[in-house]
Amino acid sequence: MAERLISALDVALKTLTGSYQHANRPTPGAGLVDQVEGEDKSHTIGLMRVNHTGEVCAQALYAGQALFARDPETRAQMQHSADEEVDHLVWCDQQLKTLQGRPSLLNPAFYAASFALGAGAALVSDRVSLGFVHATEENVEAHLDDHLERLPPGAQRSRAVVAQMKQDEYEHGQAALSHAGQPLPKPIRRAMKSIARVMTATAYRI
Repeated sequence: MAERLISALDVALKTLTGSYQHANRPTPGAGLVDQVEGEDKSHTIGLMRVNHTGEVCAQALYAGQALFARDPETRAQMQHSADEEVDHLVWCDQQLKTLQGRPSLLNPAFYAASFALGAGAALVSDRVSLGFVHATEENVEAHLDDHLERLPPGAQRSRAVVAQMKQDEYEHGQAALSHAGQPLPKPIRRAMKSIARVMTATAYRI
């Protein structure tokens, strides 16, 4: 447990300080550029800031779940998905810097809330924790699909990043179910969607 606590603290520090050095995979659309100006640029920054905050939350969720996972195989699955989410975090951070944008100022609060949710799900059971992953990834996949429609035509590189993220999120959700994840009741899933809407609305602006 002491090692897990140290690992969780390391994840928090790296996520909130942006100190992950590089992604394990090349950035999607590396040969493309975002040709956006004015309102289109501001809108693209807002969407990518939301996506960055989503990845901050993902790191927190997986860290909380891995901390209290009972089964080593479940913990390993959480870690594998978290590693791929690091790629997303780095890609979104790169896009924000390229567009001269900034991450959300509310990321520390979002991280703390997400960590608590992940830890709480894991304390119930590994099956519930994995089901929580599946429901979360479903929500993320839906909002990334929405972003693909809302990104300006000139935001070609951001679009490539979001498209790859959407594919990865689908795979993470399916992997959680295949590891005996228990689908969450509809009322809980609806509540999760409501919380996600609050996060996206605030991270877009702040």
